[in-house]
Amino acid sequence: MPELNYSSSGSGQPLVVLHGLFGSGRNWQSHARRLAQAFQVINVDLRNHGQSFHTDEMNYPAMAGDVARLIRQLDIGPCHLLGHSMGGKVAMALALGEAELVADLVIADIAPVVYAHDHDELVDAALGLTLDAIASRADADRELESAIPEPGLRAFLLQNLVRDGDSWRWRVNWQAIQRNMSNLTGFIDLPGDWRIDMRTLFIRGANSDYVDDEAIEQIRRHFCNVEIATLENAGHWLHAEQPQAFIERVLEFLLPGR
Repeated sequence: MPELNYSSSGSGQPLVVLHGLFGSGRNWQSHARRLAQAFQVINVDLRNHGQSFHTDEMNYPAMAGDVARLIRQLDIGPCHLLGHSMGGKVAMALALGEAELVADLVIADIAPVVYAHDHDELVDAALGLTLDAIASRADADRELESAIPEPGLRAFLLQNLVRDGDSWRWRVNWQAIQRNMSNLTGFIDLPGDWRIDMRTLFIRGANSDYVDDEAIEQIRRHFCNVEIATLENAGHWLHAEQPQAFIERVLEFLLPGR
């Protein structure tokens, strides 16, 4: 099995950072620099994202297995795990399957539930882009504007479009994500009495609908040692919208009494 791409910075207790869908470790570089003042930060590209390998298989047990192998390879377990969105579900799956590798969890704006959204409009727009006809990232931005009118979202997705010689290519494996979207919006098929005992912090954005009251009931049912925090004036990308407040809340949890 290929290894995940990652970067390492700082020293101290190991903290593994797992990005969300369509993202990469690159999106977390500024946070990694801040967290590296207190931890050894391992900033990961998950499979089919960033500079990590592409594969047809994409589900949470497989992705958690990738991270478990990396933790063992680096000999850093048990470590702190911080995951946003899809990365949060990977972190939960790893804590369920190989708890001995995980010290505690920080889960950003996601819950262990099935979501209805499928992101078809984003995937279809990206796959519909004719890469051979693009001279610049600005060309791609204009091509995507009608399908994805929000400039910030386009900019986020276009971070995955990179030069490859005289042409362009996507770092994201859109085809594999499209085929496996039901796995990614879902979670893991578990018995009704599953439990995670380790200390866990869920941080949700006040303007996001990813962690609603029903999701909080599920969280409290299955996490025995949990804190739930809400960041005001933040949506699903809470770490980007309220970076200072987000980092402070993470540090407060991971370094109590600092």
